[in-house]
Amino acid sequence: MNLGPLTIVLYAAIAALVLYRVVYRQWRGTLLSRKRLLTLPFILTAIGVFSAATALQSATATEYALLAGDVVILGLLGVLRSSTSVLSAREGTTFVKGTPLTLVLWFATIGVRVGFSFLGAALGVSNTVTSSTIMLTIGVSIGVQNAFTYYRIQKRGLPLSEQTPVSISR
Repeated sequence: MNLGPLTIVLYAAIAALVLYRVVYRQWRGTLLSRKRLLTLPFILTAIGVFSAATALQSATATEYALLAGDVVILGLLGVLRSSTSVLSAREGTTFVKGTPLTLVLWFATIGVRVGFSFLGAALGVSNTVTSSTIMLTIGVSIGVQNAFTYYRIQKRGLPLSEQTPVSISR
C-alpha cells in the first residue's frame, strides 16, 4: 500500500469522520436507527477489505495471526464499549449515550490498534499489511459494537426506527 500524501489525507479524513460520527456522538448521545447501526461499519469494512486485499495475498502466517488477534481484541472491545453505553427510548427510537468508561474503552481501542502496529514492526511484519488493515479492523470493531447494541435494544424491547429523526428534543 502506498502511503503517499493522498493516502495520508484519506486516512486522516476517515479518522476524523470516525471520531465525530462514532466517538463524539456516542459521548454526547445520539438517536439510533437501523441505518445508522449498519452504514458506517459496512463502509469502513468494505474499504478495509478492498485496501487489504492485495497485501493479504502475500501475507505470512505471522501476519495473519497478528491480524486475527487484532480483530478478536478489537471485537471484544466493541462488545465492552456497547455494554458501557446507556440505552433509552426517545422520540420513537433508541437513544444511546456513552459513559466515561465508554470513552476510556475508545482510547483503549486506539491504543490496542497502535500497539498491534508496533508489535507487527517488532515481529518483522510488513508495514503494508498493518497499514492496509486499519479500516478493516476499525470497521469490524464498530460493527461488533453496533451488533451488540442492536442485541441489547432487542433484549430490552426498545424501539428502533428505520430512519433516524433529524434532531433531538432535549
